[in-house]
Amino acid sequence: MRLAVICLALIGALVSPALAHTGLQHSNALASGIAHPLSGPDHILAMVAVGLWSVLAGGGAIWVWPIAFLATMLAGFAAATMGLPIPCVEPAIWSSIVALGLFIAFAVKAPLWLGAAITGLFAFFHGHAHGTEAVAASLIPFAAGFALATAGLHAVGIGLGFSIGKVALRAIGGLAAFGGVAVIAGWT
Repeated sequence: MRLAVICLALIGALVSPALAHTGLQHSNALASGIAHPLSGPDHILAMVAVGLWSVLAGGGAIWVWPIAFLATMLAGFAAATMGLPIPCVEPAIWSSIVALGLFIAFAVKAPLWLGAAITGLFAFFHGHAHGTEAVAASLIPFAAGFALATAGLHAVGIGLGFSIGKVALRAIGGLAAFGGVAVIAGWT
């Protein structure tokens, strides 16, 4: 677990600014899909936070919330690839980081269905951002790649959540919320 924490810290220190959205060109291969969620702190913070918050909630949330995130993220991806315009995608992504961080910091215990709905709502915007960059010729490999990377980031959050105490978990939530503010302010 210590290695996972070190890797996450290194990824966070080395990622480029949040330029992981519309306007960038990708080859959209499986490797590009895997790299996409790792290309900006906005994705990393939000997806790890889902895992952390699910551990804090416990029970079925540990698997239901990450699965809800993945499923709804793929729905957002599909909506974007079909040309459905959604306003405020970037602000919704940024807000997801702050909100999830605050949910962790303040130990918000949502009912299973509500946590799934909240993570799913945030995920739709993340998926839409992915979908705006996809090229029709390679939609499936790109989607498979970013879904795999997202699941990995959720697993890092879950593993981290189980390996630290509740006080440290809540402190990390506060840091994630601050990280969201930093992304919004352009400090990253």
